[in-house]
Amino acid sequence: MALRHHTLDFTLSAPADTTSTVRGLQSIFQEQEMTETVHDTEGHGYLATYVGKKGRFVILRLHSHGLVTVDLQCYEEDNVAQVDNLLQALENKLESLLKGTITRIKRLPAISRGATVDRYWPTVDGRIIEYDIDRVVYDKDSPYQNIKILHSQQFGNILVLNGDINLGESDLAYTQAIMGSGQENYAGKDVLILGGGDGGILAEAVKLKPKMITMLEIDQMVIDACRTHMRKTCGNVLDNLQGDCHQVLVEDCVPVLKKYVQEGRMFDYVINDLTAVPISTAPEEDSTWEFLRLILDLSIKVLRPSGKYFTQGNGANLTEALSLYEEQLGKLSCPVDFSKEVVCVPSYLELWVFYTVWKK
Repeated sequence: MALRHHTLDFTLSAPADTTSTVRGLQSIFQEQEMTETVHDTEGHGYLATYVGKKGRFVILRLHSHGLVTVDLQCYEEDNVAQVDNLLQALENKLESLLKGTITRIKRLPAISRGATVDRYWPTVDGRIIEYDIDRVVYDKDSPYQNIKILHSQQFGNILVLNGDINLGESDLAYTQAIMGSGQENYAGKDVLILGGGDGGILAEAVKLKPKMITMLEIDQMVIDACRTHMRKTCGNVLDNLQGDCHQVLVEDCVPVLKKYVQEGRMFDYVINDLTAVPISTAPEEDSTWEFLRLILDLSIKVLRPSGKYFTQGNGANLTEALSLYEEQLGKLSCPVDFSKEVVCVPSYLELWVFYTVWKK
């Protein structure tokens, strides 16, 4: 059973008169047959809770610095019109009682808590976004990660790995950006894709008549899930892991890259779709930075002198993290130049940065 959490805020130019404000609201709570409990705030304004029918619960707080907040919680099955009428009555009454001191009124849409389908996902810089997700299509744990595929009315099916939104069926812009935004000639070229288990890059790349595409994806379950549930992204390219101009190797890319370096194998394009740039240098991020540097170094070593390396960066708001990544590009065993592009990826609901790297 899910809970809907409604909020109503009044910002004031001066603290509210507690006695008159609370007395003025009593008739509304009495009509709702709600039982009042007043709490000791130890001098920090006024706080009361009200419990009513059908599990409705209201928190009324008059803050000492000039803010009045109302939080109303009700079960999802509660009558929407009745709950809205209660909120509107409280808003109208407070507007009348606080007239002359109000500088701002803000009422937000209800937040759904405890629902079967999670609609809330954070941006990379910590802002909460509510998606129009209406069902869970797939949810399983592989040996490497949790794999979810969620359905959005706007963005189609969305692949979510370990709680991070990876790709929606709407996100051709992501795939085009990480392949060079249509500025590259893939015809007759050797291409290496690192990761990319959703099949989006592979599906677009085979259309460009390359000589051979080698894709290294560690998680067979991601491939299987996307083959079934992300076909608007991958088409039929994952139906067979071996094709006329592509092969998908279900392996850890690090030992394979090291083997390619030893063998002297070279590629015209390396596309890294493994992981985004870490958002900080905190201890828990250290291993990710080390992995990123290793992949960068190995990828540049298997890149032909005229070749290019493509990768995602992270959200455009993470300027510090992106600067740290650009510093890493100056520390590789082979000197490189780079360019970057900012692209709006639909299901990310934020701007995303992509990098192109080449040998000097």
